[in-house]
Amino acid sequence: MVNIKTKIQLKQLYETDENLWLEETIRLLRENCLEDLDLENLIEELESLGRRDKQRVESFLRQIIIHLLLLQYWTEEYDYNYRHWRGKIATFRVQLNKYLTTNLKNYLSEELESIYQDAVFIVIEKTGLNKSVLPEKCCYSLEELVDKNWLNH
Repeated sequence: MVNIKTKIQLKQLYETDENLWLEETIRLLRENCLEDLDLENLIEELESLGRRDKQRVESFLRQIIIHLLLLQYWTEEYDYNYRHWRGKIATFRVQLNKYLTTNLKNYLSEELESIYQDAVFIVIEKTGLNKSVLPEKCCYSLEELVDKNWLNH
């Protein structure tokens, strides 16, 4: 592994080879060489990780809600698509639960209504349903949405 001598070299490495920068940063952390760290880029990367994790679980939850709404309210397509929608709900629940932590669950709880409104928008665009057909506020609890054994018909 490359042994970077200065913070300036480490910052330059970040611009040219992010993976090598990451390996070097991990080495410095393991060796407790905290004074040699490129803190500016390390903080940026950690913030990016946090945003990415939130976006991932938010996306899975939105997809669960979309497919529950399709299952419950797009009656014209129910007979043809209900198994597909149930399969999608199951898939997204498994994926969501794989990444869900206490902090991310708290985040989803805080953002549930906003995520629901986005799902409603998507369902309306997809189906042509009138907005008045769908519940104005989220009618699912987060516990129900993440529970692999719960499925509202």
